[in-house]
Amino acid sequence: MQDLKFPCGSLNRRDVLKVLGAAGAMAAAAKSELFGQFINKSASKAGRIDVHHHHVPPGVMPGVPAPAGANPAANTFGRGWTPERTLEQMDKYDISVAVLSMTQMGDVLYDNTQKGRDAVRKGNDYGASLMAKWPKRFGLFTGVPLPDIDGVMKELRYGFETLKADGIGIYTNDNQTHWPGDPYFDPMWEELNRRNAIVYMHPLAPPCCTKLNDSVSTAMNEFDFDITRGCTSILANGIFHRFPNVKVIIPHSGGTMPMIAGRIQDRYPMDAKHKEYIPNGVIAELQKFYFDIAHASFPWPMAAMTKFAKPDHILFGTDYPFEPIESTVNQIPGLGFSPEFWKAVDRDNAEKILPRFKA
Repeated sequence: MQDLKFPCGSLNRRDVLKVLGAAGAMAAAAKSELFGQFINKSASKAGRIDVHHHHVPPGVMPGVPAPAGANPAANTFGRGWTPERTLEQMDKYDISVAVLSMTQMGDVLYDNTQKGRDAVRKGNDYGASLMAKWPKRFGLFTGVPLPDIDGVMKELRYGFETLKADGIGIYTNDNQTHWPGDPYFDPMWEELNRRNAIVYMHPLAPPCCTKLNDSVSTAMNEFDFDITRGCTSILANGIFHRFPNVKVIIPHSGGTMPMIAGRIQDRYPMDAKHKEYIPNGVIAELQKFYFDIAHASFPWPMAAMTKFAKPDHILFGTDYPFEPIESTVNQIPGLGFSPEFWKAVDRDNAEKILPRFKA
């Protein structure tokens, strides 16, 4: 290699190799720092708000086996969970606030008996105790005992007025034969609309599809399929049109809904009543949902969801402890989104609908 001439002098081969080596080290350090920032640190200085974070109430979910196909690294499907362990994980991944909800207890919470109502109340009281002990770290979406509409109405009042919940959590179906938009649940939506409430809609495989002879688990397919069923039930029954003050969050980057939104649009019933529910079209109604990215930050669902969702309707979530937080955050560095995008997802968008956590 010949000496290289520069206005300020020259560099010989040894000097060039030193410069290139230093540049490579700096690039590697920058890459490491970038990855550390995007995995362990939030793009927001105030830390992340995790809207999809579960608690495991003692005595409500004892001995529940992991569903077939559950992630073996996911804290043994919640067994051994403690709030202290949750706080450790939150600190590790720069999550300043986790909004707690119960999950995967459809058979317990939605059994349509007093036992189910008692389980819901016990779980809600436990979640509220965590929120009271760590008010700056935990929020709460309280459960309701669907399909018992009278029990639901009582628990709504208790959750909002006594426990000061941030919203409610429901499943994508009631473990019976109803999906959330069913007119049977109109009293619930009327009350939620009156309270300008947030509804977190978590997937639950419906009874029709829990024992399909398809050689795979419900966790592989049915959870995300039922997110779409829940969404189309809300769409076709005009929930957003009739109850415009309600905000509904759906997980896993929307499940399969963003991918088939075009087919939903083209197959939507077009009688006079259904036309009334979509004054700006089917897509505009579906875009009223909020989307968390828990265990769906892979390039493929993110591509569909970010193409479909409104930018300020995308939220951070993890599905911890039933999924390790790594399953969401480890995908982030390779997605190519800007720091501004992640700042909005990590915190800013959630602050708009959960203003009490505004930094």
